[in-house]
Amino acid sequence: MRNRVVVTGLGIVAPNGVGIKDFQASLKSGKSGIRYIEKLTELKFGCHVAGVPQGVEAVCEKYFTEEQLMSMNSNIKFASIASIDAWKDGGLSMPEPDEDNVDWDAGAIIGTGIGGMDTTGEKVIPLIDAGKVRRLGSTAVEQVMASGVSAKISGFLALGNQVTTNSSACSTGTEAIIDATYRIRHGMAKRMLAGGAEGATHYIWGGFDAMRVLNRSRNDEPEKASRPMSASAAGFVPGSGAGVLLLESLESAQERGARIYAEVLGGAVNCGGHRMGGSMTAPNPTGVQKCIKAALTDAQIEGSQVDAINGHLTATFADPYELKNWSKALGRPSDNFPMINSTKSLVGHCLGAAGGVESVACVLQVHDGFVHGSINCEDLHEDIMPYADSIVHSTKNTPELNIQAKASFGFGDVNACIMFKKW
Repeated sequence: MRNRVVVTGLGIVAPNGVGIKDFQASLKSGKSGIRYIEKLTELKFGCHVAGVPQGVEAVCEKYFTEEQLMSMNSNIKFASIASIDAWKDGGLSMPEPDEDNVDWDAGAIIGTGIGGMDTTGEKVIPLIDAGKVRRLGSTAVEQVMASGVSAKISGFLALGNQVTTNSSACSTGTEAIIDATYRIRHGMAKRMLAGGAEGATHYIWGGFDAMRVLNRSRNDEPEKASRPMSASAAGFVPGSGAGVLLLESLESAQERGARIYAEVLGGAVNCGGHRMGGSMTAPNPTGVQKCIKAALTDAQIEGSQVDAINGHLTATFADPYELKNWSKALGRPSDNFPMINSTKSLVGHCLGAAGGVESVACVLQVHDGFVHGSINCEDLHEDIMPYADSIVHSTKNTPELNIQAKASFGFGDVNACIMFKKW
């Protein structure tokens, strides 16, 4: 059995837009969501800027009760808003909290990279160290456990199928979408919410700052700090948020007359094994190429059919290698390379949420026929110059856009690649 899988709903909580309308407008206009964060200066971080979704508390007041919010940190809030929005955007109704009906055909795979570190840093460790364990209350565990994001969503939506949280560093969100696609494809579910979320907290970002992989050179120009593919790139900008897709079997979507945004043709995940140049923090190029090729095979397409790429492209030393890996895997030399862009130029690197946020961007582009621009790379890295004609600097209307590839490469030498097709 190989059911076709389509996208029927989208939900987004991004640094440059909460909700599909605002996010899409920001993509098209090249609006950055990177801002100065005073707390990072106070804590003597090298990087003082980050991507943090705005206006979330106002949305929470509309979506959740005070009692519900007591057990929700930023990670869970972002994931819950994006999931509820994707569910509703797909034309599905919210169940009443007191009804007993469970949707046994619907589930969720909502991943997170690091998760509830704000709860851990602000509440769990200080109270335990102070000998005040009883003051932790009854909701600490559900906020700090990784699966708190998917568990909370299952309660809001009465999901009865697989409800899981995956965690594979920066490839988390993309991997979740691929795993959910497989489940629907093989007839194990009719509908799955899938994507990734990451909280907004200096407790998550501190380790990356200590590694000196965050940008320190543009603290006075936040919107110019995230610079994928640029010669002046000096590290990534930390981001946060959530991106969730409602995936559905084509049969189910057509039976209920749902709007279809795009089709998920296929995808693949793998690991480079920390060999051949790969390590905990660097991808094995052979592993990357094999992942992309496997995604093409699963999607039953050729590299020549890919019209655009939404890259991982973090504004680190890995960017030039990524383009070379795409070129080899697709069999597309620089003079025949697809259009390529980086959503991280607008929102920063949302870590475990990155694949989800960027997949929402891909689906919007495929559905509406545009490729958004990558800002801050007017000064291309010299090793990327051969691909200059393929890099989209300002938004292009592309009604011919049919297939867009999305890939994510994470710490641990893990890779994920997925193919979206216009419906």
